[in-house]
Amino acid sequence: MLKSDTFFGGKRETPTPNSPFSASSNLTSGGTSNIPKASNPVSTPVNHSSSSTNEVGSKLIVGPNIKLKGVEITDCDTLVVEGRVEATMNSRVIHIAEKGAFKGSAEIDLAEIYGEFDGDLTVREKLVIYSTGKVSGKIRYGKVVIEEGGQLTGEVQVGTSSPASVKPAAVTAVA
Repeated sequence: MLKSDTFFGGKRETPTPNSPFSASSNLTSGGTSNIPKASNPVSTPVNHSSSSTNEVGSKLIVGPNIKLKGVEITDCDTLVVEGRVEATMNSRVIHIAEKGAFKGSAEIDLAEIYGEFDGDLTVREKLVIYSTGKVSGKIRYGKVVIEEGGQLTGEVQVGTSSPASVKPAAVTAVA
């Protein structure tokens, strides 16, 4: 390495012609490099979108064996729960996987429950409970779909607003 003076008087290292850091260095004693040179590199676009869904927005995935406790989840379009979550959230979509569990309160547009939800759940549009899903607590929803085997237990109310004249019924439903 050669050292040369820079504009402000500091020293700058420049590679010597046969230095391994030099762009034109020979890596073999025969004067030729054993590394092939690319003549026309071709870049291929990488598609990072999921093949099953075309989601736009922020997505939080709580993976298996992960426990997230005592948080408030905001500005999250989609929450995927594969582990355990104890939280409060206001979001667009929640997807609880078969081994996932959510405990707390959630106000969302769409809920897909394969695992367990326990707490206050307000689903503005559609609540879907699959055959392995269990939902318990104070539940309010716009529409509900319960697959055979799915469980819905607790104080259940149709509609997401809570008018004073309508009293919610205590319901236990197993499809």
